[in-house]
Amino acid sequence: MPHSQTSAPRDSLAGVRLARGASPWLLPTVATAAVSLLRSRRSGAAKAVAVPATALAAGMLWFFRDPEREIARGRVISPADGVVQSIMPWKDGRTRVAIFMSPLNVHVNRAPLSGTVTSVEHVPGGFVPAFNKESENNERVVWHFDTELGDIEMIQIAGAVARRIVPYVPQGTKVEQGERIGLIRFGSRVDLYLPEGVEVAVEVGQKTVAGVTRIDRD
Repeated sequence: MPHSQTSAPRDSLAGVRLARGASPWLLPTVATAAVSLLRSRRSGAAKAVAVPATALAAGMLWFFRDPEREIARGRVISPADGVVQSIMPWKDGRTRVAIFMSPLNVHVNRAPLSGTVTSVEHVPGGFVPAFNKESENNERVVWHFDTELGDIEMIQIAGAVARRIVPYVPQGTKVEQGERIGLIRFGSRVDLYLPEGVEVAVEVGQKTVAGVTRIDRD
């Protein structure tokens, strides 16, 4: 049976499950919307602010949602919600599966396999759109996991808007498959490198769901 995955506590607002690390963005936005709504009956200026502020707050709540998932079976599962942008053989025999995450996707990333986090490295870089080839030089966080398949590399890549990646777990942490491991704020990309000999089960253009979509084939 698939298992329900619950991890460390995360932010919440009015009963909505939110991603950890959302508060610095959400609280000022929601506070502005609340104050402008309260004052809108007596102030034309507040009324003018209330509509866009409320819309922005609602958008933020949607963006930072963090739903529970029934974690699927399989050796390798998707670390991200999004669309498979490319599947590329690598020089060392591995296969890179790149998943593009639009601002409409859930942006909490999950461990593709159970194992131990052997390294979490922040690499400074640019902020071109994540669907652009030059995004490989963007700001990113490089993960390595020691798993039953050996070393697995995963890279969280910031996009033109996503300028902050928030890792949830440090080096040395043992993680379960499907466990929440980090957040990328706004549109971005996640690259997963499959070891040599592991056949890819997804196709370019296919939608993926973190913790649910299987990436490899038996």
